[in-house]
Amino acid sequence: MITVKNALARILESASPIGLERLDIMSARGKIIGEDIYSGRNIPPFDNSGMDGYALRAADTAGASGLKPVELTVIEDIPAGHLAQKKVGPGQASRIMTGAFVPEGADAVLRVEDTEAAGDKVKILVPIGKGQDIRYRGEDVKAGERVIANGSIIRPAEIGMLAALGRSFVSVCQAPVVAVLSTGDELTDIDGDVTQGRIVSSNSYSLAAQVKECGATLLQMGIAKDTREDLSEKFRACLRADIIISSGGVSVGDYDFVKDVISSLGAIDFWKVAMRPGRPLAFGKLGEKLLFGLPGNPVSAMISFEQFVRPAILKMSGHQRIFRRTVRAVMQETIKKKSGLRYFLRGTITEEAGKFLVRSTGEQGSGILKSMVLANCLIILPEDRTEAEKGEEVIVQILDNSFGMSADPGF
Repeated sequence: MITVKNALARILESASPIGLERLDIMSARGKIIGEDIYSGRNIPPFDNSGMDGYALRAADTAGASGLKPVELTVIEDIPAGHLAQKKVGPGQASRIMTGAFVPEGADAVLRVEDTEAAGDKVKILVPIGKGQDIRYRGEDVKAGERVIANGSIIRPAEIGMLAALGRSFVSVCQAPVVAVLSTGDELTDIDGDVTQGRIVSSNSYSLAAQVKECGATLLQMGIAKDTREDLSEKFRACLRADIIISSGGVSVGDYDFVKDVISSLGAIDFWKVAMRPGRPLAFGKLGEKLLFGLPGNPVSAMISFEQFVRPAILKMSGHQRIFRRTVRAVMQETIKKKSGLRYFLRGTITEEAGKFLVRSTGEQGSGILKSMVLANCLIILPEDRTEAEKGEEVIVQILDNSFGMSADPGF
């Protein structure tokens, strides 16, 4: 039996980035960019107005007030998307819209709220300085500047920048194709008959959702029967994927053939990990393809995925940060455990007075899927411990972004 740490190290040693592909920028969200992006243009490309108002000479506003306004002659209107036709001279102003080209001669824009229109004149009610509300050429990005570094995650901001640069396609790290196969004669699909000892294959869906959450391409391969022949056929059909995940059939029962089938397809690296839940886990490799035989119990399958498969998928997708966030939290109850195994207990974490507090979700059986529904974290208890006492700090792995969100805007 291998430790969690050693199992993870051997899996990640086997996982390598796949390569690059070109995608349109809207399909690239969440992926890792595979090139440095340099700007071929200035952004903005010209001096433009940051406000609806009047383009003028700042010197002409000196001494202006509501009691003693300065009056200027309006020489033209400049809508956004149109070039100025006239130069602004002393005593003159051009009415201008946000984003419009700042006319020659003007060195500031006064917002419309600080003026009063008077026919072909405008009354200036406040003084302003040079540069007021002008967005200068190249103020955001200068031509030749590197704006996105190779290896960055493409977020909405990066997509907006690529669009601003006129880049509709970009090179990104290719995400692996992941095949998900459930095994067991007792399993039926989501709309199947659940009488006569049959149960719905929830793993087919929870594991598929975990794969999609990682940004990988999913191949749902259905359910295999508990025979060597059907398992072999289904596993061979999975070989077009980069990663193959099965759930069930890796224990020591009379019909647990998955480990043997994985061995027949390629070298099996290890079987059984010193953890709870998730001990009967098999891992192997066929060429560059990774094969994971996860336990059949729903919680065991999901937690095994979190600890081993998720980091492998992210690494193969080009990510550098491949692990969930961990924090130290104060236990709100005492929990006992067996020595020699690393425990991953489903828990709920909260924050009070600047401290993280955590408690279990209750019953921790590996078949109790509700414990995962209630959880926003995993309480990690190391192999050498036999209990975690109320009031002591433990390591907690945050499972998703829900803990970082709030019902209160905070401002």
